[in-house]
Amino acid sequence: MNIVFLNTLEKETGDHRVLSAQVSIAEEQGVWNVFWNEPDSTGKPQQAQWYQGMSWDEMLSIFRHGLREKFRSGFRPIVSSELESAQVLSGKARMTQMLTYYCEENPSEEVYEQLRAWRREQASREGKAPYILATNRVLRIISVFLPQSKEELQQIPGFGEQKTNMYAGDILKITAEYTRTNGFPLDWVAKSVDIVKFESWLLAQKEQKLRMELDREVSKRKLLEITARGGSLADLQTDLTMPRRELLLWVEELDREGYDMDLLVEAELASVPEEEQIKAWNAFESEGDRYLKPVLQRMGGTEELKGKELDRAYEWLRLLRLRFRKEKESMSAQAAS
Repeated sequence: MNIVFLNTLEKETGDHRVLSAQVSIAEEQGVWNVFWNEPDSTGKPQQAQWYQGMSWDEMLSIFRHGLREKFRSGFRPIVSSELESAQVLSGKARMTQMLTYYCEENPSEEVYEQLRAWRREQASREGKAPYILATNRVLRIISVFLPQSKEELQQIPGFGEQKTNMYAGDILKITAEYTRTNGFPLDWVAKSVDIVKFESWLLAQKEQKLRMELDREVSKRKLLEITARGGSLADLQTDLTMPRRELLLWVEELDREGYDMDLLVEAELASVPEEEQIKAWNAFESEGDRYLKPVLQRMGGTEELKGKELDRAYEWLRLLRLRFRKEKESMSAQAAS
C-alpha cells in the first residue's frame, strides 16, 4: 500500500499536554484508503478507516468531512495542507485567480483564437515553444479585457515590461479591432464576480490540481517499483500508459533526486553495441553532456538516422548520460577527498 498523503495534527488536552494524531491517504491498485490514527486514553495507537473504495470524489468528500469533525474537536494540522481546505489567497494572487474565473465565465473565443494564431506564428519565427511567449491563461485574459495600450497590456498578469515591449504592437492590432464594455484598471472585476461561485471554482481548481499531484505520486511509485525489478521502458509504458519521452523525463528527474536508476539504464543499454557506447562516451568527454545533438554529430550519426531510429538513438544517449554524469561525480568526489 502506497502512502500518498500524510499529515500530523495536534490538540491541546489541558495541563500543557498535546494529543497527536495522523491522517493519511493511501492507494493500492486503484483503491483509495483514508486512515485516522489517534491514541486512546491509555496511549495505545488506534486506527480508524474513514474510507475504502475507487472513487476519488467520494474519498475526498469523506476525507474533508472527517477533518472538519476533527477540527471542531480541537485538532489543528502541524503543517497547513492544501488538501485540508480550499486555497487561501489574498492580494495579487487572489485577483489573478478572479480575473481567470471571470474570463472563463465570459469567454471571447474569436479574439482568443486570433491571439493563438498570432502566438503560433510568432513562436515558429522565433523557434520557441508557444507557451514561452504567452500561456493560454494570459491569452484568455487579453481576449476578454482587450487592452488598448502598452500601459494596459502591462496590467495583464504574466505579461511584464519585456514581453510588452516585444509583442505589444502585434497584440494591440488584434485587440483594437474589438469594442470593449469595461476598461482598465480591472478592479471592477471583484465587484462583478459572484463570490460564492468564485470560491466554489477555486475549490474545484485546487481539487483538480491535487488529483493530478496524487496521480503523479502513484505513477512515480509504480515507476520506481518497475525499475527496481529491472523493468524496461517498454514495461513502464505498458503499466503507466505514458509516451516514452515523458517517461525519460521522469527517469532523469528521479535520478537527480537521488533515486537509483541503474537497473533501468542497464536494461536499456543492453541492446546497444558496446562500440557505440564507447563512441558516445568519448563524445561526452569532448563535447560535454549538456546537449545531445553535438554528441550524436561527433559520433557521425545525424545524417544516417531518421525517424524512429533517431528517436531511439537519443533515448539511449540520455540514459548513457546518466551513467556518465554519475561516474564524473564519483571521480570528482574522490579527487576532492
